[in-house]
Amino acid sequence: MYPIDRNPVFNTSGQDPSSPINSNQQSTQHRSLRGAIYLALAGTIIAALLIGGLGGWLVGQHNSGAMGTRAGNPVQQTETEKVAEKFHTAVVQINVQKSPTEAAIGSGVLIDRRGYIVTNNHVVTEGKNINVVLYDGSALPAQLTGTDPADDLAVIHISPPKNITVAPIGDSSKLKVGQAVLAMGNPLGITQTVTAGIVSALGRTVPEGTGSAVIINAVQTDAAINPGNSGGALVDMQANLVGIPTLVPIDPEFNSPANGVGFAIPSNRVQFIVPQLIDSGKVIHSGRASLGVQVIDINPNIAAQNQLAVDHGALIVGFLPNSPVEQAGLKVGDIIIQIDNSPVASTQELQNVIIRKDVGQTVSLKIYRGNQQLTVKVKLGELQVQ
Repeated sequence: MYPIDRNPVFNTSGQDPSSPINSNQQSTQHRSLRGAIYLALAGTIIAALLIGGLGGWLVGQHNSGAMGTRAGNPVQQTETEKVAEKFHTAVVQINVQKSPTEAAIGSGVLIDRRGYIVTNNHVVTEGKNINVVLYDGSALPAQLTGTDPADDLAVIHISPPKNITVAPIGDSSKLKVGQAVLAMGNPLGITQTVTAGIVSALGRTVPEGTGSAVIINAVQTDAAINPGNSGGALVDMQANLVGIPTLVPIDPEFNSPANGVGFAIPSNRVQFIVPQLIDSGKVIHSGRASLGVQVIDINPNIAAQNQLAVDHGALIVGFLPNSPVEQAGLKVGDIIIQIDNSPVASTQELQNVIIRKDVGQTVSLKIYRGNQQLTVKVKLGELQVQ
């Protein structure tokens, strides 16, 4: 499979990429369940390039069942059992009717006693009717509160029953590679399913493939994530929500979902975005760093035609309002070739570097202005919400 920081191809449909009806579509897999769970669980692979979530399968039927219990005489619970028992009541199933013939199943997490539930945007997008199934099997209508397509996050709301369970939200910045985690959700519509794994890596930048969404600082895990897990919970062993499982990559060699590789939106990003969605129904502050610049790729042909000093980099062609780089003295025609110690050969590489930076952070840009090489310090601004 592709290294994850090199724009891997993702399957966002949550369906069998080897199905004949998928042969002309790109590989991108979201983990919500859209479509019919037929005998073969066949489906359609949604195209991928940049961002999205775990796309769905059409729902013809879905299997429901309570969480399994240990057989035999009661014994002392393991840590995994304790966490699963404590947390699973905060995880819900989300049923979305998208058209008379199309429905979707995903997962969600109760994060507020007023009845607010966080999930993936791709789970509820284009939904005409949304219903939530609680851990005890009771079903409630839900309304869409707000969406954030750029982060593939959304919030829906139900009228909460008494004694509602709300998930405690942990600090994803304290996660360590190798620590144990659980994934909870409704894979393939099988409710209240728990899978176990570890944190495989941290700080990934993962473009999803069905729009403009990019998961920043994504948590990589080998806990099994399947169609229907989208919007569910990644939980640490203190029973805290540390991520929202969202997608798995496609192995380009076999054109199938990669085993043991999944990605979750970190809980700290959830804590930053969700209050905005509850209060305003949309994102007001992106919290993402920006140079405030419009750039295009340079290739050997462009370099030769314009007699440029280099045949790679990001050529500045314009500035956004209040652009940090314009305020720092950069001009149209300058070519960015490096940020701090990271070389920049293209606009994509420029984006990949900036997205890992923080708003207000000062970076060092190496540029070409004509044949002259300059180094300029720039304090990054905040990406404006469109």
